[in-house]
Amino acid sequence: MSYRDTYEAWLVSSALSNQEKAELEAIKNDDKEIESRFFSQLEFGTAGLRGTMGAGTYRMNVHVIRHATQAFAQVILEEGPKAVKRGVAICFDCRNNSDVFAREAACVMAGNGIPVRLFEALRPTPELSFAIREYGCIAGINVTASHNPKEYNGYKVYWEDGAQLPPKHADEVAKKMQELDVFACVKKADYDQAVSEGKIVLMGAETDEKFLANALAQAIDIQAVEKVADTFKMVYTPFHGTGYKLIPEALRRLGMKHVICVPEQMVIDGNFPTVKSPNPENPEGFYLAVDIAKKEGADFILGSDPDADRVGIMVNVGGGEFKVLTGNQTGVLLLDYLIGAMKRTGRLPANPVALKTIVTTEMARKVAEVNGLKCFDTFTGFKFLAQKKDQLESSGEGNVIMSYEESYGYMLGSFVRDKDAVTAAVALSEMAAWYAGQGMTLYDALLALYDKYGFYSEKTCNLVMPGLDGLKKMAGLMANLREKPPVEIAGVAVKEQKDYKDGSVVCVECGKRSRMELSGSNVLRYEMADGTSLIVRPSGTEPKVKVYILANGASREEAEAKVAKYAAWAESLKG
Repeated sequence: MSYRDTYEAWLVSSALSNQEKAELEAIKNDDKEIESRFFSQLEFGTAGLRGTMGAGTYRMNVHVIRHATQAFAQVILEEGPKAVKRGVAICFDCRNNSDVFAREAACVMAGNGIPVRLFEALRPTPELSFAIREYGCIAGINVTASHNPKEYNGYKVYWEDGAQLPPKHADEVAKKMQELDVFACVKKADYDQAVSEGKIVLMGAETDEKFLANALAQAIDIQAVEKVADTFKMVYTPFHGTGYKLIPEALRRLGMKHVICVPEQMVIDGNFPTVKSPNPENPEGFYLAVDIAKKEGADFILGSDPDADRVGIMVNVGGGEFKVLTGNQTGVLLLDYLIGAMKRTGRLPANPVALKTIVTTEMARKVAEVNGLKCFDTFTGFKFLAQKKDQLESSGEGNVIMSYEESYGYMLGSFVRDKDAVTAAVALSEMAAWYAGQGMTLYDALLALYDKYGFYSEKTCNLVMPGLDGLKKMAGLMANLREKPPVEIAGVAVKEQKDYKDGSVVCVECGKRSRMELSGSNVLRYEMADGTSLIVRPSGTEPKVKVYILANGASREEAEAKVAKYAAWAESLKG
C-alpha cells in the first residue's frame, strides 16, 4: 500500500474518532503532510517508540499504542503460561495523553489475558523498573518521551530484569507490528470491568514506600548531612514532571531541612509552560531556580527531567553565580565521592567496579583506576549497563558501585536497572552536604578533582538531519566514513580506527588489525595522536548524528582548545 492508500484506509476506519477523522480531513490537500504521517510505521527499536503526537502511522496515538501493545502481548504469550501469569507493570509520565496511552496499553494486555499492574498516577521511570523486579513481572511499559519537546510522546518497553527490552525481543515486537493490521489485530478489555475483575491492579503508595526505602538505603554518610542540615540550602525543580513528589520526600527523609522547590515548576503540565525544553542539560531551563537560589543563598540546584530518570545540577561558583555541570562532570564527582565515602564508612565492596558508556568521559576511568577500581565500558543505553552489571556480579568478577552515562543518567544500587533521578538526587545531595562540611562547594570539589586527576573536557556535537531525507543523509555519512576511514582529522594523525559494528580495530600507522570486546552497534571511534577520542554515532531516537569529543590536557586551556578544533571538524561532516 502507498502512503496515500494508507491515509484513505485510516479516513474510513470505524476505529477513528470524529476528532481524528477531522484532523485527517484537514490535510487532504497537503500531500507532503500526508506522506510524512503515513510513509511508514514508527520504527520499534530497543527503546520502543518515540514520535510527535497526531493521527497517522508515523505518529504517536492510541492506535499505534494499541498496535504495539498487541505485538508485545503476543511476544509475551509465546513465552508460555508461567511468563504470562507474571504479568506486566505499566507507568506513565506528565506528558499530554500519557495517562490515556497507558490505560489503552493496560486494556490491550488485559484483553490478551495478561495481568496488569498499572500505576494509579504518574510516577518516575525508575519506579517502573523497580516494580517489575519487586513484583516479579515478565515485562513493563512506560509511556514517556523523557526530555523531548512537548509535541512528543513515547512508549518504552522493559523485560523481566527491569532493563529496557533486549534487541532479540525488540526485533520480535517490530516483526509482529509489520505482520499485524493496525486496527483489526487488537484485543482489548473494558477498563472498568478489567479493574473490577482484578485483571488490572492499581499501584500506589505501597510501591512508593518500597521504592523510597531502597533509594534511601543508598545513602552512605548520613552524619555528613546532619552536620550541615541547619544551614545547608538547596533548590529543586521537577520541570513540571514526575519527580515533584518522591524527590522532595526522599531528600526530606535523608535529613535535608532546606529543600526549596520552584513553585511554578512543581505544577504538573505536559505543555512545560515555563521552559522551552524540559531538559536538565539545557542551562536556560534553570532560570527560575537560579533566581530562588540567589535570593536564598543556596548551595546548589538540582533538576530532574519529566520522567525523573535523569538529573542535572547547577553549582554555586561564588559571587552569587551558578554554573551547570555536565553529566560527565557530575558523574566524575559522584564516583569519586562514593569511593571515598564507602572507604570512610567501611562499605566499599570486594572487587569494586565502575561502569560507563563508550561516549562517557575517560576521566571516570582515571578516577576508578587511581582508587583501585576496575572500569568497564558498554554501548550507550542503560540496558547495556544493566546487562554488564548482571554479568559481572553473577560471575563474581566485580561489584558495581555506580553506572553512568554522559547524558545525565546515573544508576546506583541493585533495585533498578535503569537510570534513576530519585536515588541520584539522594546521593548528589549527600555529596554536596559532605563538601559543605569541608567548607567547599561542588565547584571547588570539581576543581580539586582536576588538580588530582588531570584536566578533561568533553563536547557532544549534534548534527541534525530532519525530514524524509534525514535518515538517508545519516546512513550516507556513516557509510562514507567506513568507505574512506580518516587517517588525519583537524591536522592531527589518527592512531586507531575502531568500528563497533564488527568490533574491528585498525592501527593506522602499521595497518595491524585486532578486535575489541564490544561489537554490534553502528558506532565509529577514532583514537587521536594527541590523546583525544572522537566517537560518531547516529541517535536511536532523534534525527541526528552525534559526534562526541573526549579530550584531556595538562591545563584547562589545552583540553578546551582540542575540543574547539575537533568541533569544527564535526560540523564539517554535515556536508
